[in-house]
Amino acid sequence: MEILIDTQILIWFQLNHPNLGKTASELIIDPNNTIYVSDISLYEIAIKKTIGKLADFDVDIQDIITIGQDDGFNFITLDHDAITTYTDVPFHEWHRDPFDRLIIAIAKSNNLTLLSADEKFELYKDYVRLIRI
Repeated sequence: MEILIDTQILIWFQLNHPNLGKTASELIIDPNNTIYVSDISLYEIAIKKTIGKLADFDVDIQDIITIGQDDGFNFITLDHDAITTYTDVPFHEWHRDPFDRLIIAIAKSNNLTLLSADEKFELYKDYVRLIRI
């Protein structure tokens, strides 16, 4: 299976955080799965670290990339297909997070299954393949 992990899953995986849970851990480490991380997640982490919203996550961006590459993750960039797809992502008044919506668009445009712990992603389960832990 080809899986795009969202930002929270990436952070929890890198911290070996118990919130990640067994199911998500097994999906990520399964050699039969190909794991993708969006550069949007790196951008989101960089912004949140800069404004102090990730005080407990003391890993710099280059280390996230290096560790991710060592773990066999594939980094996926925001391309024109994803930007075009973004305009088709269903809009929900109570979920306006642009990072989440870009990650959803990237999953959709690349035909990836999205792995997330965010309950708001359930709003998109009819739009994109979703595994929510």
